[in-house]
Amino acid sequence: MARYRGSVCRHCRREGVKLYIKGERCYTDKCAINRHPYPPGEHGQSRSKISEYGMQLREKQKARRIYGVLERQFHNYFKEADRRKGVTGEILLQILESRLDNVVYRMGLARSRNEARQLVRHGHFEVNGRKTDIPSYVTRPGDQIKVRDKSRSKEVFKEIAEVGESQGVVDWIDVDMENLSGNVVRKPTREEIDVPVTEQLIVELYSR
Repeated sequence: MARYRGSVCRHCRREGVKLYIKGERCYTDKCAINRHPYPPGEHGQSRSKISEYGMQLREKQKARRIYGVLERQFHNYFKEADRRKGVTGEILLQILESRLDNVVYRMGLARSRNEARQLVRHGHFEVNGRKTDIPSYVTRPGDQIKVRDKSRSKEVFKEIAEVGESQGVVDWIDVDMENLSGNVVRKPTREEIDVPVTEQLIVELYSR
């Protein structure tokens, strides 16, 4: 499977906003966008007027990078959202939020979506009693996500449990931090999805 192996801090600088890809580092002075608040590259500090298409493209790239999704997979999510009844942009964000790696992050069991994706891939979680190591698995209301019994003793989960309690979680997931588990109660509303993305621009991009 294709993977991006470059510096993820470049993504934040390119989009001009913190995407919180590296978790705790994003809250410190070491954050790249604090030290270099301009796009990467030789011409990063030069000012240029952005076109309508450019604005739409930037929103799509921003959403992809926040959720760690590659281009083809993101396009497939859009086509799925477009087929469903309702507001396409909102449904797209709901699908992205429902990915297992994002749900693990929202539960407070990982400090970033990247870390959540890695933990899922290493087989530390089960969904409805079954080991699931696919980060793109789309959860549904009623699903129970839990750290596997074999993984509970790992130091990483002891530390994450403490961080998770202080961070708090979203209302659409019922979390039991003591048992390192949670239940997806319902789909999130647009107001509950706190990502700096204007989804209508993404819809306009794919509708060109």
